Order: sequence, then structure tokens, then C-alpha cells
Amino acid sequence: MINAKLVGQTHANHQTIVEISETVAFGGKELVIIAGPCAVESAEQMETVAKKLYKTPIQALRGGVYKPRTSPYAFQGTGEIGLKVLKQVRQRYNMPVVTEVMCISQIEVIAEHVDMLQVGSRNMQNFDLLKALGSAGKPILLKRGLAATIEEFVMAAEYILSHGNPNVVLCERGIRSFDNYTRNVLDLAAVAALKQITHLPVIVDPSHAVGKRELVASMSRAAVACGADGLIIECHPQPEQSVSDARQALSLEDIVTLVDSLKPIAVAVGRIIAEEMGVGNIPTPIPLVA
Repeated sequence: MINAKLVGQTHANHQTIVEISETVAFGGKELVIIAGPCAVESAEQMETVAKKLYKTPIQALRGGVYKPRTSPYAFQGTGEIGLKVLKQVRQRYNMPVVTEVMCISQIEVIAEHVDMLQVGSRNMQNFDLLKALGSAGKPILLKRGLAATIEEFVMAAEYILSHGNPNVVLCERGIRSFDNYTRNVLDLAAVAALKQITHLPVIVDPSHAVGKRELVASMSRAAVACGADGLIIECHPQPEQSVSDARQALSLEDIVTLVDSLKPIAVAVGRIIAEEMGVGNIPTPIPLVA
């Protein structure tokens, strides 16, 4: 029995709704689709992504500006310049944005620019960070650790709730295995279990789970079928040229096709995919930071 006093589900219909904007909320009948590049590389890149996704059922944008990389010599992100790009694209296209926070000192500046703070797999048990996010004033997307048990995952969320922030969304992103054919093993049983154990919304990151773009669509459909409340998927204007995780990024055309393929599956399990988000013409361009 998992001793999650705040995260634990008290009855079958106990479901938290986590809002990240006036029109986008996790945990309801409508599935939430978040998409965008692994890393914010430039203003032009994010403008291209947002312009393409703006009039699709994709409700929110993702993009990393502080990158936790295995090698210290790998691309580490664009930092505050990237945050300014996210904020300006967010304002222009009226799409909420999600980005990763890696340490306590980044919380305040990131919270000023985005709608949701992501805790990456490597920081799932960074307990000081989790405690600080309890007073961040923003919803949190908490990813499962790369070797975390379901209990450890749930209790990491408990840290955030116990320090004052009830707005947490759980994200299954695969766990490490002996088999290296896929990047990780996507644990869809955990999605179903978490929906029973907790009242928090649960989404799936198929991109990091499989690490191969040709597998992402199938795993996305499977995630919707097993009860996930949404997806976070990597895409890029030129996937092969992505500065990080190029192998798993979809093209902008492919992600639109993928989202369309989710609609009948969503209906079959009693959920819906949003109608096209954009209304009218694309907003008048404003200068983006370099």
C-alpha cells in the first residue's frame, strides 16, 4: 500500500483537473497534446513550429531551454534567451508553453515566462527542488525517473503536494532496461495503475520512451487506449538537424498526421481530441529575440 496521503485516490471518481490556461486543462474528457522541439534553438525555429501547430488540435508547446545532458560537452540549452523566445511565441499564438526546470535557482525566472514547469526524469528525486516547487505558483509536469518504481514516482509527487502545490501532472516516459533496441521501456501498465492509485492526471511521453520516430505514433495510440490524459511529443521543423534527440523527433507534418489518427481511439475510450485551436488569421508578427 502506497502511503500517499495527498496524491492517493479516495474514491473511484476522484480526479484532479490541472489547468495551465483558460482553455487547456489536464484530467477532463479532452486529451491534452503538447508538442515541440527537445530544445529551443532559435526564434525562427519556434516561430516555424508554432505557426504550423497553431491551427491543429495541439494545445500546448514544449521546448527545453536548460538541458540536462549526459555529457557536459553536449548542447546545454539557450537559457534566458530561450525563455524570452518561448514567452513571445506564447503571447503571439496564445498557446501555453512547458519547459524544464533543473534547480531551485531557475524556478523564479522560468515561472515568469511559461505556464507549466517540467521536472525531468533525472530530477524526479531531487527532493529540495520538489519542495521548492510546492510554492512555485505554477502547475508541475513531473516525469518518472529512469529507474523509479511506481511508489517512488507517486511519493515524488507527494513532496510537491505536501509543500503546497496541488497542480501536478504525472508523466510516464519509459524506464531503463537491459534491452537497448528502444531508448527505454514504455510502461503503459503504470499509466493504468497510476489512474487507479492517484487522482492526478497522467500523460505519456512516447518520444523519450522509444527514442525512434517510427515507433512514436504506435505508442501514442496505445497510450490513449490505456487511459492516458494526454501526450507530450517531440517534433522539429527539420528533425535530422535537431541539436538534441534528433532520432526521436517527428516532422511537423508527421505530428499533425499522428494527432488525427488519435481521434477514433479517443472516442472509443470515451475521450475527445480538441478541435483546431487557432481561430482566424495568424496574429500579426512581432519582433522575436535573436
